[in-house]
Amino acid sequence: MAVGIVLVSHSADLAVGLASLAGQVSGTEVRIEPAGGRSNGELGTSDSRVIEAIAAANGGDGVIVLGDLGSAILTARHVLGGTHNGQVRLVDAPFVEGAVAAAVVAASGASLDDVARAAEDARDARKL
Repeated sequence: MAVGIVLVSHSADLAVGLASLAGQVSGTEVRIEPAGGRSNGELGTSDSRVIEAIAAANGGDGVIVLGDLGSAILTARHVLGGTHNGQVRLVDAPFVEGAVAAAVVAASGASLDDVARAAEDARDARKL
């Protein structure tokens, strides 16, 4: 198995689309789970969607969680609040670039620390 990735977004479409993109570069070994929008289809975040996504992404090697905007981070922090055991890590990284970098590194069988670092390091990736 590989480190899993959870994508917390205010938009279900954004989370699903990014999961698809990251999945195409990582292959089938990396579990990438979207946790976007609210259960009623509106914009927002949902504790239950994040909890379900973490459970689905966790293949035993740990999970990193990335969020798109500030309140997505607050939702993830709330979910992880009392249960942080070192196997699920909220990562401060750019949403798209961090997810893709994490997926590529996770696909190589890298550790949770290395996958988290790859996502964080994506912040410095220049586009021009």
